[in-house]
Amino acid sequence: MKTYQEFEKYKERGQELDFIKAAISEYRASDEYKIAVTADEYEAERNTTIMDFMRWLYNEAGMKVVDFTAANNRVASNFLHRLTTQRVAYSLGNGISFANAEKVYQNGQWVTVDSTKEKLGQDFDTILYTAGRYARLHRVCYLFWNLDHCDYFKATEFCPLFDEYDGSLRAGIRFWSLDWEKRPATVVLYEADGYTKYRSRKDTKGVADLVEYEPKRAYKQKIAHNDVDPDEVVGESNYISIPIIPFWGSQHRQSDLVGMRSKIDALDLIVSGFCNDLQDCAQVYWIIGNAMGMTDADLSKFRDKLKLHHIAVMDTDNSDIQAYQQEIPTAARTALITSLRAQLYEDYGGLDVHTVAAGATNDHIDAAYQPMDEEADDFEYQVIKAVRGILNIIGIDDMPIFQRNRLSNRMEQTQMVMMAANYLDDETVIRKLPFITPDEVEGILARKLSKDTEAFEVESEEQEEDQQEESPEEEPEV
Repeated sequence: MKTYQEFEKYKERGQELDFIKAAISEYRASDEYKIAVTADEYEAERNTTIMDFMRWLYNEAGMKVVDFTAANNRVASNFLHRLTTQRVAYSLGNGISFANAEKVYQNGQWVTVDSTKEKLGQDFDTILYTAGRYARLHRVCYLFWNLDHCDYFKATEFCPLFDEYDGSLRAGIRFWSLDWEKRPATVVLYEADGYTKYRSRKDTKGVADLVEYEPKRAYKQKIAHNDVDPDEVVGESNYISIPIIPFWGSQHRQSDLVGMRSKIDALDLIVSGFCNDLQDCAQVYWIIGNAMGMTDADLSKFRDKLKLHHIAVMDTDNSDIQAYQQEIPTAARTALITSLRAQLYEDYGGLDVHTVAAGATNDHIDAAYQPMDEEADDFEYQVIKAVRGILNIIGIDDMPIFQRNRLSNRMEQTQMVMMAANYLDDETVIRKLPFITPDEVEGILARKLSKDTEAFEVESEEQEEDQQEESPEEEPEV
């Protein structure tokens, strides 16, 4: 893959376009890009190993040909999507908050104000969640701070240019096309001092004939609106570095598909083969008596007729045919499928809910979650680095806080909270209750405070009335 130092050499010679074309071509031919594309297929339940599988046989000449009479069911599982979603939703499903959030009194009630979250934009949680999914699938996703909100670039559309000395991201090339083989492409070159847009000429395809259509501009522009020139640029500025942060999916920086693919392929092949056997009745065979005069071609035609028409004509006076059926080994295949499924969850560190018995205590549930917690720690470390990278660009010093999304024995947890309620404040009690979501806490506290205030005012009025009734009337002075 191309590096930033190579880009500088081309730039000095005024050959940026040549570099962009070569960099995109090399990147799209790299293993990292191909794995990311394949991961998208597996995530969409299109197992490429299964979809490309064909059943073959050898003819009389010894040539390999497709067996058109054989069933070829392609059953793809959903494991990559299921486990990736579980991993990301566990840490990011409830969104994130920040340590510098504070309580303020507004409109007669206390509310939590997270100024950092507000500056990141109202869609930051959904952007971060989606970027996290692609980071796990593609090994990396790129967060782009776009003036007042965050966007993301998938690894299948962004070619990074890393520094050869410290490994930092110094520049990058984003590219996309409706059809890479038939339609023109659009390319954006991102540098620390701005970005430049290119596109293919009309009626061309790919990046073979790129031209610049928007010159380099700064990431931040100040626009003056007046009658003479309503869009006059009166000032430009950039950030302290390129506003793009790599969001790695894990510490070892590889796609989740890499470790799971062989097990997913094995499981899908077993299930698909089982379906094919049931359709083909592959374990049914015939022994034909007094048919030694039949050639191999005759036997092949006879077999094909049985498969296609389920009827065959025999001279029963001079020959006979006997069908034999062998039971399909269901038990062995089921055991292997169960073993592969359990190994997928164990190796990935996921939670198989079928292993948690109904009515399990929180101790048992915590033990089942332990591998997932350990893997989540590694993933959240990558999230923290990416989010703090964005915060550094916009000049904020803060730390993200996660609210993990997990199962629990709600009855047991509620009992524990209520037993300790006398030693805790109202907000802590409400936040610890398992059936109350984080979004509901503020509203409950506000209504509870309003209700307590009304009760206090009513009680105070009643006490004043009682005191007035009990106090004796003063005797008039003589």
